[in-house]
Amino acid sequence: MPQDYYDVLGVQRTASKNDIKQAFRRLARQYHPDVSDAPDAEERFKAINEAYTVLSDDDKRATYDRFGHAGLNGMPGGFGGFSGGFPGFDEIFEEFFGGFGGFGQSGRRRRRSGPTQGQDLRYDMTIDFEQAVFGAEVDIEVPRRETCDQCGGSGAAPGSAPRTCPDCGGSGQVRQVRQTFLGSMVNITDCARCGGKGQVVDKPCEKCSGGGIVHKTRKLTVSVPPGVDDGTQIRLSGEGEPGKRGGPSGDLYVVLRVNSHEFFKRRNNDVILEVSINVAQAALGDIIQVPTVDGDEEVQLAAGTQSGKMIRLRNKGIPKLRRDGTTSGRGDQLVVVTVDIPTKLTKEQRDLFEQLSRTLGREVVTHKAGRGFMDRVADFFNS
Repeated sequence: MPQDYYDVLGVQRTASKNDIKQAFRRLARQYHPDVSDAPDAEERFKAINEAYTVLSDDDKRATYDRFGHAGLNGMPGGFGGFSGGFPGFDEIFEEFFGGFGGFGQSGRRRRRSGPTQGQDLRYDMTIDFEQAVFGAEVDIEVPRRETCDQCGGSGAAPGSAPRTCPDCGGSGQVRQVRQTFLGSMVNITDCARCGGKGQVVDKPCEKCSGGGIVHKTRKLTVSVPPGVDDGTQIRLSGEGEPGKRGGPSGDLYVVLRVNSHEFFKRRNNDVILEVSINVAQAALGDIIQVPTVDGDEEVQLAAGTQSGKMIRLRNKGIPKLRRDGTTSGRGDQLVVVTVDIPTKLTKEQRDLFEQLSRTLGREVVTHKAGRGFMDRVADFFNS
């Protein structure tokens, strides 16, 4: 049978809310796993915390007084067979004292004054369509903070040096001890005098005003590999903000935006180009010159070419970029042919079309419902 909550806290059933809180404080000091070495401390504190959670809540306590443990099974939180965790030692202290800080589950705060890596930077760079296809070397200027070259980052003027902070003894942190009902509590904070550095500067460097950091614009060359696209990121290791307390610099991430091309459109690694031909070329066939990213290319049009015809030029597309920055083959160029129907004709052209019309007839052919042009386009791309 579950143990009676009042017995767990060692109080009478008529105990006030303050009596219950005082009992929980006393037992938390004795059995919380963060402060107790007893082998059963965790299980005992689970029971103590469960009892306090119920008896400190007026509605839950009233239900428990009337129906016992069975009455709590249907309540929000499911206290029947309570299996939740319990608050850390710092959470209990937070609840009763409004937060004194400085404690984790081990009862100690980790020192945070060691070397830390500098922040990463982002640079948005716009390139042309051709640069995205074939790659390029692009020069950029990046504003960033750098270690002061006059003081070497120490912040001290030439001929002087930082000295150990007298307030924290060089640790970068200060400790305050306060007596509470849970015993001696130690609060650890960054030293206000040195800002957690552990050193103070009496004669600041004039160039960086004692901060050890200066603002500069750095010129860099970005190697853009072939086949990049909108949103591609290029990481330049160590080109970010300088680290703190001797830590490594961060990285610079160059995010690419590719300008659209006047004629070409990109679809994954394929290049799409739309060209217009006249009705004579469509009917009789022809050899035409079409532009590609590599230069003009001859394309054979078959006689009877229809509007919407697509011609694939193998390996005339975008290089396929791998994760490691190398390429593996290229996409294709897809030439979409549109037959241009003239809207203005000369007298000679009109006479010729009228002659042609008499030979072709005027019969209108009705086609059965079936697969349309867009279906054929989808089939082409899928193949």
